[in-house]
Amino acid sequence: MSNFRLRTREDAERFESEFLAPGATLSSRSKGRTVPEPPDRWRTCFERDRDRILHSKAFRRLKHKTQVFMNPEGDHYVTRLTHTLQVTQVGGAIARALSLNVSLTEAICLGHDVGHSPFGHTGEDALSEFVEGEWRHSDQSVRLFTVLEPLNLTVEVLDGIRAHPWKVEVPASTPEGDIVRFADRIAYLAHDALDAIRAGVLQPSSFPRSALETLGQPGREWIATMIDSVVETSLERDAIAMDDRTLATMLELRDFMFEHVYLRAEIEPQVRRAREIIRGLVEYYTDHPGEIPETYRQDDADTLTQVIDFVAGMTDRYAISRHDELFRPRLF
Repeated sequence: MSNFRLRTREDAERFESEFLAPGATLSSRSKGRTVPEPPDRWRTCFERDRDRILHSKAFRRLKHKTQVFMNPEGDHYVTRLTHTLQVTQVGGAIARALSLNVSLTEAICLGHDVGHSPFGHTGEDALSEFVEGEWRHSDQSVRLFTVLEPLNLTVEVLDGIRAHPWKVEVPASTPEGDIVRFADRIAYLAHDALDAIRAGVLQPSSFPRSALETLGQPGREWIATMIDSVVETSLERDAIAMDDRTLATMLELRDFMFEHVYLRAEIEPQVRRAREIIRGLVEYYTDHPGEIPETYRQDDADTLTQVIDFVAGMTDRYAISRHDELFRPRLF
């Protein structure tokens, strides 16, 4: 008797049909891809998307993009890459507990932040100065995977990436996409809090009493409590949700983090510097479009769009280095 058992794509699809929840998104019923492809021998379409995102250049760049602390000196601060992996773990845990499609959830999680600009949300705000309305990293993530580094992902994965920020009014079309909205916030609040403690910005006792009483101690207790809330409440309400008390606490905690960590007065010089770098790069390449790398030149896009594509794709260190080369040339 063999120690192994072959599992084909058909086997995986049959397992989904038999054992996932009635509301789960089945890979066999995916709305498909823009360009039809023959099915893979071993992997479902969502497993295939997850793997494509993991192997993409955009995903690799996340390791040098800011989550909260810009160019931190310590080795243990969260980067955009580690944040993405943490979101994937949280999202997968919720999907698994609710018998939803884990592969679809993980694919959306892995791709949700690939379009983020350098310097986190400060870079996003700086790029918004050059467009009508608001420049959103979620839209850029979709553009990246459909235009700049086209992976021909499924409709469901792209839709979940588009809809993951809470500010996006049109929600995801799948419960797995709804999970990612919660997983993203659960992960960043818990780990940004730990980073703030590690940096000496906050003490464990600094957080609102409601957060400590409802969620426990910063870190794993917060994550476990919020995951439990999503799982239990979703089962009760038959939709992806968090109970009212925990949700109110999470929103209060988010406001607290913005006031005392993300927008604290001490980082204003860093914020100004980051904005200066983004503005300088966008203005320079708008005046010198011929210097935009070939991979970011799209015949159907105007110059500003191509410039923003290039600047948004930069890592923090590359943006700093390029800005210094252009505006602080060395004498020798």
